Amino acid sequence: MGSQSRFNGYHAVRSPRPNAHHLAPRPPLYLLPAVCILALLSLTALLVFKLQDFAYQTKTVAGHNLKPTPWHVFENRKLDERKSYSGASKIFQCQYFMCRSSGDPYIPDLDSAKASTCPDFFRWIHQDLEPWSKTRISLSHLMEAKDFAAFRVVISGGKLYVDFYYACVQSRMMFTIWGLLQLLKRYPGMVPDVDMMFDCMDKPAIIRTKHSARPLPLFRYCTTSGHFDIPFPDWSFWGWPEVNLGPWDEEFRDIWTGSQSRTWRNRWRYAYWKGNPDVASPLRTELLQCNDTKEWRAQILRQDWGEEARAGYKQSKLSSQCNHRYKIYAEGYAWSVSLKYILSCGSLTLLITPQYEDFFTRGLIPKKNYWPVSRTNLCQSIKHAVNWGNSHPDEAESMGKAGQDFMQTLSMKHVYDYMYHLITEYSKLLEFKPAPPPSAQEVCGDSLVCFAEPKQRQFLEQSAAVVSPSAPCALQEADGRIIRRWMRLKENVMREI
Repeated sequence: MGSQSRFNGYHAVRSPRPNAHHLAPRPPLYLLPAVCILALLSLTALLVFKLQDFAYQTKTVAGHNLKPTPWHVFENRKLDERKSYSGASKIFQCQYFMCRSSGDPYIPDLDSAKASTCPDFFRWIHQDLEPWSKTRISLSHLMEAKDFAAFRVVISGGKLYVDFYYACVQSRMMFTIWGLLQLLKRYPGMVPDVDMMFDCMDKPAIIRTKHSARPLPLFRYCTTSGHFDIPFPDWSFWGWPEVNLGPWDEEFRDIWTGSQSRTWRNRWRYAYWKGNPDVASPLRTELLQCNDTKEWRAQILRQDWGEEARAGYKQSKLSSQCNHRYKIYAEGYAWSVSLKYILSCGSLTLLITPQYEDFFTRGLIPKKNYWPVSRTNLCQSIKHAVNWGNSHPDEAESMGKAGQDFMQTLSMKHVYDYMYHLITEYSKLLEFKPAPPPSAQEVCGDSLVCFAEPKQRQFLEQSAAVVSPSAPCALQEADGRIIRRWMRLKENVMREI
């Protein structure tokens, strides 16, 4: 059969050589899970990065990612939450997950026919809004005021939205917006839809001579006769945690109680002022020169709030500062929230001729609720007032009591009623239907408290409103003659001093 081998009639077949590829080991069983875990970790890291990046861009009621107002630059407090994952998560949670719809709100049936008449100073609401009574306010008109605003508030369907432009000093923005939220809570279903521009700094900006042809509607805490700015209740009515001042009703109650510890006749027979002169206030700087109880009948003390905070606010309790027959009010950088606390003592308030007015001070009558003091010859004017009071103790005591009584009528009920009527009358001037812009964020009570620091949270919770058992007070009709009569009265008294 030759040299070829045969096997059962078939040619023998040689097996192929194994190749390296076929002999490669199979992938270990743990490799696929490891890849999945690595991918998951990478995705998590990416999400964390994106969350922190998002937090760097989110503007909040606490002031995150907001620069100070360019017209009043201040040292903005540092907010470090966004630098960590937990901090970024808090911003995300507070801003986007706290405002959940709770269904239709309970709307009480309040009988407006039984409402009492509002205090006389509410008449200024008509006067403040008179510049727009004929021209009304269009959306484009409102947006022109944005250049002067720190934030924009839109109330729509009972919800509150805020478009943040700039930071406000300390916690002013937070407590101002909280006040608006409490108004919605106090009068559910009653506050109309509205669109408002707010500034939260001290000095008015809409000058009448400059904007007379087209006044810009801008809300803030004070105004002057030379400005169009619309005065609105300031943040301190709900608390000022940076100087340890609680909500207004509680502060007034404590001050009133403290004022009863000494009769007026047993108080020190000179004038008293304690405050911060380092606020770019020439008036307060000059007032320091009057610190001589023998020469000028005045004790003038410097308040260092930094030192006071470190000492636990032991020397700044307002209820313990009602020991003098006379207390001085001096404006600071502009208007000052201190006037309501000074008047509350029952001492005769020596009110140095003010340049600025807030929403309620226009109801004060010189030589009835306070004694006017001239800026000219300041120390001599203070001395004259003290000498007059000590020579006419009955009249001086009565005048101090009238100032205290005025502040007692300014309960939080009337603060909310003023806000309600001002917003209601303002809303009637709008020629458009208010709607939140895409850049606005809904703010509710839970989301705002979520951002609050412990001291802020304490005051927010203390000042929380409840549904009102009665309707707002009845606003008087507009009557410019009454306003002009009040203004002439004040002018005549000021000329006398």
